[in-house]
Amino acid sequence: MMNEEVRTIMTTDVATAYASQTVGEIAQIMLREELQQLPVVDRDDKLLGLITSYDMWRDCRENLDSESRLVSEVMNTRIIKLAPKDKVGTAAELFMDRRFKTIPVVNLEGKLKGVVTAFDIIRYTLKREYKEPILYREVLG
Repeated sequence: MMNEEVRTIMTTDVATAYASQTVGEIAQIMLREELQQLPVVDRDDKLLGLITSYDMWRDCRENLDSESRLVSEVMNTRIIKLAPKDKVGTAAELFMDRRFKTIPVVNLEGKLKGVVTAFDIIRYTLKREYKEPILYREVLG
């Protein structure tokens, strides 16, 4: 189960941010989509960094004009990445470290292919063990 490739459980329909957007724009997207973090990509989908609600909170404490600052000024560029062929167990081990909530998945050229979250691993594990939901039913909208 933990030997499965990350690409089999990752989320591929990922909201992203651009470095040229403002923190205010990204905050609206994150609130609307109920997201805690967004991968930051260039126009060719190459991963540049990650912007989190914590990054934005920290920045607004230090800068009165935080909402108008560019994502490139606030985003974190020191991030852990996985490849699509990396194992689910590798992702699980990284989440156990408790510093990560989302790990971007990139190809050899550095292009964003998806993200994997701790929730993706929990859902994958539960579905492997229980074919029918016990208490929770996914609602397709």
